[in-house]
Amino acid sequence: MSKIAENEGLVVKMAEIGVLQHVGILRTLLGSCVGVALFERKLKLSGLAHIVLPFSVGRDQSLGKYVDTAIPETIRQMTTLARGAKLSLTAKIAGGANMFSHVSPNNLNAIGEQNIVAVEKVLADCQIPIVARHLGGTFGRRMVVDVESGLVQIHVVGQTVVQF
Repeated sequence: MSKIAENEGLVVKMAEIGVLQHVGILRTLLGSCVGVALFERKLKLSGLAHIVLPFSVGRDQSLGKYVDTAIPETIRQMTTLARGAKLSLTAKIAGGANMFSHVSPNNLNAIGEQNIVAVEKVLADCQIPIVARHLGGTFGRRMVVDVESGLVQIHVVGQTVVQF
């Protein structure tokens, strides 16, 4: 994946899910939220969820907002786009920063960490292997997904672009 223009692709906003097949770019900006990119290589099918909080606790208004609803909903949307074909998914995840470390530097229950733990558990429960991750820290990042290749770029201000 070459350098992508700043405005190229489908922007997946907070609590949203984007799913594309064959070509295109999915992108999102993350802080304590976690971006979960799911891939089906044979079908060139990708989904990106911008997850805000770990648990829905029965809420069903915004399926993309919570780990326990966003991942199953992303899988459902991908299965629909694949016309019901059996999917062999892998995951790449990013985000989960402690954006307010200056306020509570030793807070192990920070929302970013809670989101990471919940994402890892739900993906494991769904038997979806995590093949790459760029997590934690105290900085935001842009996550850019190339649908055709399955490559992900992580952009952090002042750092070299990471690609996996």
